[in-house]
Amino acid sequence: MKPSVNLLSPDNHALVLIDFEGQMAFATHNIPLSELRTNVAIVAGASKIFDVATVVTTVAEESFSGPVFPEVEEFYPIATSGYIDRTSMNTWEDENAYKAIVAKNKKKIVLAGLWTGVCIVGPALSAIEEGYEVYIITDACGDVSVEAHERSVQRMIQAGAIPITSIQYLLELQRDWAREATYGPVTSLMKKYGGSYGLGIHYAHNMLKH
Repeated sequence: MKPSVNLLSPDNHALVLIDFEGQMAFATHNIPLSELRTNVAIVAGASKIFDVATVVTTVAEESFSGPVFPEVEEFYPIATSGYIDRTSMNTWEDENAYKAIVAKNKKKIVLAGLWTGVCIVGPALSAIEEGYEVYIITDACGDVSVEAHERSVQRMIQAGAIPITSIQYLLELQRDWAREATYGPVTSLMKKYGGSYGLGIHYAHNMLKH
C-alpha cells in the first residue's frame, strides 16, 4: 500500500521553470508553439494548485528574451513571484538562481524550459552531479529542432534524469480523485488546457451533473 519513493508528490520536489520567453520560443521547432504553451500552463497550474516549491527564472528578460509566457504569468505573476533573471545559460551557474533552488531543500528537482539542449541540459547535469534526483518534463521543453531536443533528452536520461510529461506531472501530484481539496482545481485546469482529455472531463461533468 506504500507508494514508490520515485513518485513525485507536492512536497518532495522543487519545480524550476526556465526561460519561457518569447525570444526563446520563436526558434523552437520540435513542438508546435500552441501545444508547448498548453503544456506549460498545465505544469504551472499544477504547481500552483499543489503549492509546489517553484522557482521561475529568465535570461536577459529586458534586453533580449522578453517577457515570460502568459501561461506562466497567469499562475506566477511577476509582481508577486519575483523571477530570477540571469546572464548565464546554465541556471545552476547563476548564484541567485542556485541559492533559490537549493533553499527549497528538496532532493528531487523537476525542470521544464527552453531550450532543452542548453538551458535544461546545463542544470540537469549539474544537479545530478551534486546528488539531486532530476526529472525533465519533456513536452514542456523545446529546442530549435526535433533532433536537438531528442538528443538532449537522451543525453540527460543517460546521465540519470527521469523523463515525464505535463499531464503525467499533474496526475502524479493528484494521485487519488478522492482528494477533494484539489479535485475541482485539477479538473478545471484540464477543462481549460487539457485538450481532448479536458473536453472529456467537461462532457462527463455535464452529462453526469457531477
